[in-house]
Amino acid sequence: MTPTLPRTVRAVDTAQLLDLAQEAAVHSFSQRLPVDWLREHLAAEATHYLFPTLVQRLTHRPEVPLQWRCQQLLTVSTGEQIWGLLDVLPHTFDKIPETLDTASKKEIVNRIEQAVKVREWMERTAADAGS
Repeated sequence: MTPTLPRTVRAVDTAQLLDLAQEAAVHSFSQRLPVDWLREHLAAEATHYLFPTLVQRLTHRPEVPLQWRCQQLLTVSTGEQIWGLLDVLPHTFDKIPETLDTASKKEIVNRIEQAVKVREWMERTAADAGS
């Protein structure tokens, strides 16, 4: 039986997010940013947010465990918030404490929907560095 996708937002600090990205890398999950990239670009003292949106089961790769595909709102070193995806194990997601009230969750989901995607941010910052 497939676990029910939680309809919530969880807040994590940069160290927790790096741990989640490392776990995703160990399992070869398809939606994740490289841990080294995150270390280089995330604001060290920031809070980041995860919003599960899809149950991901890879039937063609039965050795890969079921995961939640989460939209993530990341705060980078420039102070901007950018949008990415991260696949997270359900039991790992469930261990993240519920710390946000309903109004905060709604506001964060709205920010996720309007955030610049990681790729767009990377292209823009590369162009800015080159000019």
